[in-house]
Amino acid sequence: MDEGATAAGSDGRLAVGADGVQRCSWAVSAADYVSYHDAEWGIPISDDVRLFEKLSLEGFQAGLSWLTILRKRDAFRHAFAGFDFERVARFSERDVDRLVADPGIVRHRGKIESVINNAQHALELVEEEGSLAHYIWRFEPRPWHGELDRAGLEQLATAPEAKVLAKDLKARGWKFVGATTVYAFMQAVGLVNDHVPGCQSRTSTESARSRFARP
Repeated sequence: MDEGATAAGSDGRLAVGADGVQRCSWAVSAADYVSYHDAEWGIPISDDVRLFEKLSLEGFQAGLSWLTILRKRDAFRHAFAGFDFERVARFSERDVDRLVADPGIVRHRGKIESVINNAQHALELVEEEGSLAHYIWRFEPRPWHGELDRAGLEQLATAPEAKVLAKDLKARGWKFVGATTVYAFMQAVGLVNDHVPGCQSRTSTESARSRFARP
């Protein structure tokens, strides 16, 4: 997520928004980003439906800007029954055709079909693991002790745990779950705290993670 910002440091990791608050540089280029960054990104999640939604939307983002997906999120929720994977798993070819024709979402047939496919496999995971959350949080990465500069963030994008989770999901039949997509998902749902040091949300996010009861 790097859409341009007002630099607040020589390496561009931080930026100061119009409100004078210092944030991760990707977060200040649009109001949608600011609210998402401050209120959601990195806050730990244990709700199965929300986890499925996040992973599905990260899959839709592949090749696109996250801002595009964020601005279409309400339309996605409406189109995919709130990402209730029990309902999505029952979607038919008629539903696929309906979704491909929906101008409110990303009309990529392969990605649409992957959400339905993944919903079916999510049900299998819940049957096996008890919950999607219990399964996903087993892959929580070890704390990162390196510098969160650009090189460090690039390394984090291919974290070992993300590769392992992506490989396991693929082995279970999931689609559009590459390691980079899976790590972006981990960042979004709080398995890691990748707010850059100096970002106003880093401390509060870490506090939320410390209070969070792992499933």
